[in-house]
Amino acid sequence: MEIVVEIHVPLREAAGTAEGSYPFPWIDRVGDFLAEQESAEVYDDGEEYGEMYVFFISGAAEEDLLAVASRAAGLAGIPSGVFAMVTSDEAGGDRPRTTC
Repeated sequence: MEIVVEIHVPLREAAGTAEGSYPFPWIDRVGDFLAEQESAEVYDDGEEYGEMYVFFISGAAEEDLLAVASRAAGLAGIPSGVFAMVTSDEAGGDRPRTTC
């Protein structure tokens, strides 16, 4: 079993987005940040889930993954209200998870 941390970011448009431009540039910013981390690996592609955008990281101890999630939440331009969930690669969509 591998620990997976889900990073849930409210799916809100970036402040000051010009009309006709991509309203969620922070998705790429977080994705690039996560791909650059040596202490964590991107587990799966991010995805929209309701009113959230969810990123998945793994490949390290829970505390290291949560530290990466915390740093991602603090990136410039990221909407407030980010939270992380600790789960595993064996958890299905309906299985209970631990919220941090």
